[in-house]
Amino acid sequence: MDPSRAQILAASSLLLFGTIAVILLTIPTVEIQETPAYMYGIVLDAGSSHTAMYTYRWPADKENGTGVVTQHSECHVKGGGISSYAGQQGAAGRSLEACLNQAMRDIPQSRHQLTPVYLGATAGMRLLNMTSPERSSQVLEEVTQTIRSFPFGFQGAAILSGKEEGAYGWVTVNYLLENFIKYGFIGQWLNPGRQTVGALDLGGASTQITFATQEEVEDEDDHMTLRLYGQDYSLYTHSYLCYGKAEVLRRLLAHLLTTQGSTGMVYHPCYPSDYNETVTLDQVFDSPCTQALQPTAYHPQASVSLQGQGHYQYCLGNVSQIFSFQECPFSQCSFDRVFQPNISGNFMAFSAFFFTHSFLEKNTGNSISTPDQLLQAALTVCSMTIEEMSKSFLDQRSFLKDYCASGVYMQVLMLRGYHFNAHSFPRVAFQKKIGDASVGWALGYMLAVSTLLPGESVVLRKALLPGAWLCLLLLLVLLIASVLIFMALNVCRRKNCNG
Repeated sequence: MDPSRAQILAASSLLLFGTIAVILLTIPTVEIQETPAYMYGIVLDAGSSHTAMYTYRWPADKENGTGVVTQHSECHVKGGGISSYAGQQGAAGRSLEACLNQAMRDIPQSRHQLTPVYLGATAGMRLLNMTSPERSSQVLEEVTQTIRSFPFGFQGAAILSGKEEGAYGWVTVNYLLENFIKYGFIGQWLNPGRQTVGALDLGGASTQITFATQEEVEDEDDHMTLRLYGQDYSLYTHSYLCYGKAEVLRRLLAHLLTTQGSTGMVYHPCYPSDYNETVTLDQVFDSPCTQALQPTAYHPQASVSLQGQGHYQYCLGNVSQIFSFQECPFSQCSFDRVFQPNISGNFMAFSAFFFTHSFLEKNTGNSISTPDQLLQAALTVCSMTIEEMSKSFLDQRSFLKDYCASGVYMQVLMLRGYHFNAHSFPRVAFQKKIGDASVGWALGYMLAVSTLLPGESVVLRKALLPGAWLCLLLLLVLLIASVLIFMALNVCRRKNCNG
């Protein structure tokens, strides 16, 4: 091509690009909806032993029907769980006020009325509802009145089923581990293609096991399907009421009183040998979990003296009798006639699992990642006196008497109950938090209910139609190509490329 013709071609391309660009910029535009930066939500986790408030936030534009939720702040309510205030007029509601006031400070004032608040009560309220539906309803009504007095969008106070508690805990774990989605370099949410992680939760009144499985779940009550980020997940989940840490300790004590007698001195094999205390019978038997063991001649205020023995084998034998391993109406069971498919993959254990495991590790100075190490750690703790443990854990003195029983219970539950073994137990991670977020059911619940939240009013801005942007891009490519041809021909002319 003649160099002069190439120059004319390049100049013509540049002129054409400029002309069409001007035309495209003047044609009608489309209105793009631009949402505000963040929405907020509050979940009150009303457990059996205490209530925790978690504040979450997520971009107002949601991905695949599920909000991208992160923990913004948290607050732990002083005192016991809301079920402990049954019969105390207004006390359950008043206990929440300090944390709700903190939420007022944590969330921008302009968002207060747009922030939904949910209260979910777990096993403590499930037990109260079993024994006294009227008192349970009264507690829920009192916390409702308190929350409604704050300028948030109250969405309800409800008692979660054990199935929901387990499933939402599983969602939390896998969301925080980014097993559902990850953020791509071009600003898109992508499927990371990773396997999900099972969830093990140990509360005060119940414990939950939840994991994804491809096996048939023979008991439909333990099966749940969740859809998150455009994908379906088939879950096995079961909640064992009365198998939370506090209720197991109570059931163990009731068992000892039943076998040794509820008067005089009772020897507790799991208590340290230098520990003794006196308890009243209502402290032991005033629970749906122990009422079946209540003595025939029951005097609630009668007292009984407890003397620790610090004997691991006796402790193990008595804790094991709380479970029932004999009968199974399915092809396979965990315990208490409950079906459980084979466990597989990795798991995360949190709540009281984490605290018990952490104490055992710190007390023995050794890592606990195998069944033998768990057994040895429990054996070591059970042989220690209160004074020996207090040297390292003086701030936990009031809880030290229970760590032998808690360690033995975790051993029986995980190894004999859930069937973790030398291969699968090392794949359990014991954690309290992932990043800045606490592990529990509350975040999973917020992820689920955020799909139901109405969208905010949007701000509009002008923008080109997608087709117009495509035309501009093609013209830009043509212009660059013309310039490159022009430069190449100039080089050739200087070097007499044309001969």
